[in-house]
Parts: sequence; structure tokens; C-alpha cells
Amino acid sequence: MATITQPKTNPSTFVPKKDKGRILVDWLTTTDHKKIGYLYFITSFMYFLIGGVMALIIRAQLTMPGLDIVATKEQYNQLFTMHGTIMLLMFATPLFAGFANVLMPVQIGAPDVGPKCLALL
Repeated sequence: MATITQPKTNPSTFVPKKDKGRILVDWLTTTDHKKIGYLYFITSFMYFLIGGVMALIIRAQLTMPGLDIVATKEQYNQLFTMHGTIMLLMFATPLFAGFANVLMPVQIGAPDVGPKCLALL
């Protein structure tokens, strides 16, 4: 008959579980270039969703003549301008910065984006 034994764990390799608040502080105060790039990607995606909702409202307004989803012509023009601004400045720019933060330090061999990284440049 076979017996199952639990593997012995080394107490020095035990990593305590972090609480959610500590994880958030870790992500917001990090110098790890990949985490910073992922934060840019998350921000970019959020603005993509906001700009996408605006685009859907614009498309819904244009489905039929005389449809009043947006109350006035001025509000439609404001919505159109906000959509363009958000998609260009708040979506595309952080997306580019996110790719730059994730890929560029790997290409130059930098460990993080802290003060030591600036010495490599």
C-alpha cells in the first residue's frame, strides 16, 4: 500500500500573502517598467471604452433623420469633438507610451525606470 507524504517546505521561502491595499500601493509606486506600461494600457483601454460609447451615441444619432438622441446640434458638435479628442489624446497617446514603457527598457537592458536607469542613457 502506498502512502502520500506532504513535501517539506522551507520556511525561508515562505512569502506572506499581500492584502489588496498593499497590492494597489505597490502598483501605484512601482519603478518596474512593465507595471508602468500595464498601467498605461489600462488607462488607454478605459478611455477607449469612453470614446467608444461616444461613437455609439454619434452613430445612433445618425441612423435616421430627425432622431433626437442628442438634444441639440451644439451638444452633438461637442460630443463629436470630445470623441475625437479622447480617441487621439487619451487613447492613442497612452497606448504608444505603454508600448514604449514595456518594450524600450527590455531593448536597452535597463532593470527598471528608476534613477539607475537614467545612468544607462
